[in-house]
Amino acid sequence: MVVSLVLLALFLVGAWAAWFFTIDDAFISFRYSANLADGHGPVWNVDGPRVEGFTNFAWVVWSGLGAWLGLALPLFTKVTSLVLGLGTLYLLIREGHRRAGLTGVLVGAGAYVVFLPTYFHITAGLETAAFAAVLLRIVVLGVRVLANERVRTWEPPVLLLLLGMLRPEGVLAALPVFLLWFVRSEGRARWLWSGAAVVVGAGYFVWRWRFYGQLLPNTFYVKFGHLDSGWLWTKHTAVLLLPLLLLTLSLVVRKATRGMGVLLVVTVAVTYVTYAVSGPTMDYLDRFADHAIPVLCLGAGIAAGTLKPRLVGALLGLVAVGWSAVGGATAPDLGVIANYGPDLQRAHVAIGKGLAEADVPPAARTLAVTDAGAIPYYSGWNSIDYIGLNDAAIARGADPTEVVMKARPTVIVVTANGPDPSGTRYGFDFAKATAGYEKVSTVEMRAGYWQNVYALPQYAATIGQHVQQRADAARKANDYDRAEDTVDRWLDRLRSQLPF
Repeated sequence: MVVSLVLLALFLVGAWAAWFFTIDDAFISFRYSANLADGHGPVWNVDGPRVEGFTNFAWVVWSGLGAWLGLALPLFTKVTSLVLGLGTLYLLIREGHRRAGLTGVLVGAGAYVVFLPTYFHITAGLETAAFAAVLLRIVVLGVRVLANERVRTWEPPVLLLLLGMLRPEGVLAALPVFLLWFVRSEGRARWLWSGAAVVVGAGYFVWRWRFYGQLLPNTFYVKFGHLDSGWLWTKHTAVLLLPLLLLTLSLVVRKATRGMGVLLVVTVAVTYVTYAVSGPTMDYLDRFADHAIPVLCLGAGIAAGTLKPRLVGALLGLVAVGWSAVGGATAPDLGVIANYGPDLQRAHVAIGKGLAEADVPPAARTLAVTDAGAIPYYSGWNSIDYIGLNDAAIARGADPTEVVMKARPTVIVVTANGPDPSGTRYGFDFAKATAGYEKVSTVEMRAGYWQNVYALPQYAATIGQHVQQRADAARKANDYDRAEDTVDRWLDRLRSQLPF
């Protein structure tokens, strides 16, 4: 009980330290969710071609419920992920204790709570914590099947379906446990539940194919197929998780734990293979590795708690926990992410809210932007994402400069290293596309990262006024004159929030 309370306290402190953080990508899903709640369906723009710029359908639908209830989606998704993170911690404590005693708890749950990126994935607003929690639950069911313990008949098919709707690769990740359960269970009920899951999953696939008119999510065409970066991701992940991986692999060596070890290793392998061959972009703080980290924590805890002699298991477990703590705390992008929340508020959120308040008629509320998250979400304007995540034509190779010039939106937001953009970014020619526009605002997000706002002359005054007012107010409320991406800046902010 004391150990569990200490682990819970550490978890809650970690969540508090990262609570201000929401990633810009989450607002892409929020925009689809808001349009769904308003009755338009899960679409990027209410008017125009449908495009599937997300890969987390179940998360979009769940967030749509929050939007329909009138709740702020950043808070709604944070609370959801916090609850799921607590569920993950509970499973690690309970299963670790059942399978490997106190050492299993200290190593498995301990490695989870000391891994700092855990908390930023909980508070980011995306489905990461949900995916990790559901995958861990499925693995726990698999372990119970191997131990000839009771598993509710409906649970494996439902979790397989849910994980596949949280992310497409979730079907592959859940498949080893599902097949094990299906082969080893008996009775007609497993056929009925599995058949129902297949029917629902197939129905969803056919619906989304007809609704969006494409076989795969639009983001697939932008992100997939980067084998070089996939190899780098694999090497980095292997080093980051090395003790957890080795301890989990050690389960395979011993006869008594071989079945469990094979199940865990295969599950982690099929979960990670998608990222190894695609080189996931926007992978802040090892976001995609986090999907299977709780599974590895469970495996490492069981391995450490069942190794003989016990002292060896305890020492190896201590190494795994320490490695996780150091690896998370020394992540190269920790400084950027730790300050990302305030930085997003004073740039993207401020620009989006300023656009929403500008005196621009509805028909002219059109926008082109490279960071297609908080700016389109808070503005509510019809938006071109000229990276292509939410634009089917650009994703398939259309020139983003030509697409934007043809549309001639009222506002173009140019992301650059400073207040004077030059050259190209993501194939977008700044100077060519903004010819005839007026620069009305330059907003610094952080050192070396600026958003430059250009507007058509007839709307330049009102847009510039409202955007700059919002940006000035947000800057005062969010670290004011500090823009460096350092861990010290984050720690100083946390110290300022302490009551003593």
